[in-house]
Amino acid sequence: MPELLLELFSEEIPARFQRRAAEDLKKAVTNGLVEAGLIYEGAKAFVTPRRLTLTVVGLPARSPDTREEKKGPKVGAPPQAIDGFVKAAGLASIADAKIESDPKKGDFYVAQIEKKGAAAQAILATLLPKVIAEFPWPKSMRWGAGRMQWVRPLRSITATFGSENEEPEVIDFTAGTIEAGQTTYGHRFLAPEPIRIKRFDDYVTALERAKVVLDLDRRKDIIRADAEHLAFADGHSLIADEGLFEEVAGLVEWPVVMMGSFDPVFLDVPEEVIIATIRTNQKCFCLRDANGKLANRFILTANIVPADGGATIIAGNERVIRARLSDAKFFYEQDLAIPLEQGLPKLKDTIFHQKLGTQAERVERLVALAGEIAPLVGADVELAKRAALLAKADLVTGMVGEFPELQGLMGRYYAAAQGENPSVAIAVEQHYKPVGPTDKVPTDPVAIAVALADKLDLLTGFWAIDEKPTGSRDPFALRRAALGVIRIITENGLRYPLSVNADLLAFFHDRLKVSLRDAGARHDLVDAVITPESDDILQITQRVDALSTLLATEDGKNLLAGYKRAVNILVAEEKKDAKSYGGESFGDAEPVPQEFELRRAVATAFSAVSAKVGVDDYKGAMTALAQLRAPVDKFFEDVLVNDPDAAVRANRLVLLAKLRDTMHLVADFSKVAG
Repeated sequence: MPELLLELFSEEIPARFQRRAAEDLKKAVTNGLVEAGLIYEGAKAFVTPRRLTLTVVGLPARSPDTREEKKGPKVGAPPQAIDGFVKAAGLASIADAKIESDPKKGDFYVAQIEKKGAAAQAILATLLPKVIAEFPWPKSMRWGAGRMQWVRPLRSITATFGSENEEPEVIDFTAGTIEAGQTTYGHRFLAPEPIRIKRFDDYVTALERAKVVLDLDRRKDIIRADAEHLAFADGHSLIADEGLFEEVAGLVEWPVVMMGSFDPVFLDVPEEVIIATIRTNQKCFCLRDANGKLANRFILTANIVPADGGATIIAGNERVIRARLSDAKFFYEQDLAIPLEQGLPKLKDTIFHQKLGTQAERVERLVALAGEIAPLVGADVELAKRAALLAKADLVTGMVGEFPELQGLMGRYYAAAQGENPSVAIAVEQHYKPVGPTDKVPTDPVAIAVALADKLDLLTGFWAIDEKPTGSRDPFALRRAALGVIRIITENGLRYPLSVNADLLAFFHDRLKVSLRDAGARHDLVDAVITPESDDILQITQRVDALSTLLATEDGKNLLAGYKRAVNILVAEEKKDAKSYGGESFGDAEPVPQEFELRRAVATAFSAVSAKVGVDDYKGAMTALAQLRAPVDKFFEDVLVNDPDAAVRANRLVLLAKLRDTMHLVADFSKVAG
């Protein structure tokens, strides 16, 4: 069957746009093909700095003929409705429609619409320019005198269609002023001559000869493997950086990896600063020596095969890196000379949020809040306040001004160098953590206190000004802050009730549900444990875990079945009697042995579960509940709840209410599936 080859050749596409652009091209074209009735076998998109490419295989030569019925208005409907139907159905007149009858709705018009299939080339000639014109680049531009927009000036379009053993046809269309053809170009410097293309296989081969690796992931693999081998040969190891691999692979079409070096004197600067400088300014990878220390080496990736073995390229990168590291060293030494606390007045000139004041005002809130939280998490109050005072001080340093991503980290370096307590220095760095699902949470009590203060102040502040996340919109990362609070509490085993308003507490509940479900917890178990007033995050997670453990056992499953049977009976009888049996006492009617055993078991379980819950031993509470399984089973096997004797019946309903209330001490089992 025929295949489509489409290449959009342009000036350099920004690396950060490339992978998404390939996905968007594939989606737009394949969706359009399916809508037109062209069902394909497979499609794959590729991207390099100068081209977007799509191949679609197994396309039919034309779309199939179709026939459909379109239901119209009732016979006798107003002329406007009939005229609209005739126009929409493509009929010459209403006489071309047939009349069908419906027993309830009467007679109505039906149009038989037949559509002839079209040649795939014709469909593509209409679809492809539309895809190009509507392509969703994050940013686009115009060039020359034309009105066409693209991420960078579009230079040529290759669009061929045909079977493997025949000469393909060029899809006849124009985008802007560019006519589709079958000519592409190789590497800008190494093989810039035009290349005539037939189909995808010879296209890939031709590009490879012309020093272009089409596949982005293959370029990443080449860079990774060559960099690791080069580092190993020099006795070093590569500091892997997945984001940088992706970016560098988007900057080159023919990756050539080389190694450079810098003056060891710069190793006195914190290694994170060196790595950030080299990564940000030169897109180079750093290395470690055999002892795991940062080495004065770096790996660069060129887009050319140099005639001098790379000496000129390496020397150029070394000059730039030396200049950048000199700046970094200057910032570092200048910052070290000024105590962090002396930078605090500058925070008065830094707006945190228009409605929430300056960073200085926020620091005041953090100091007060960290002091309140400290005793609850086992932290020294004065150290927590000191750490909160200095937490944002590095925002006004030269280094953080140059590299904002180093905030917190530089504060730790400066605090430690200036003699602050180690817990204070750690807290200055870690109060931002965790910043993602794989990031570690603070474990030092002082850092925990300041991290919780930072996140809770953020959340309560934005809730107060009604700036809450909506849908996918969360510009202030409030969801991340809430998940951070949850992780800090649960991973450190903290009993820290959240003293927040009901609406914000509900937001925490939503985030906790997401977190627990991501960890594998059943959604119904989470719902069974959380109430609108639940403010103890650790308690909720412990209950969910204990409930999950119980219900994984046969005793737990059978107890749940008995509970549901009891509640169903109880609900029905309470509705019929217009009263609740909860809290009632047993009457004088004599219980049968099975009833007496369940009474005793429920009383014992109620006492044991209450005690276990009182000391947060939820696994112990669930174990105590599990002891009810046998007497509950025996009761329902041998006892009729709705006994003809009203006094006996009332006692048995009271017993079911006590069973329900005992189980509700740990969870609302009515919300558990099964």
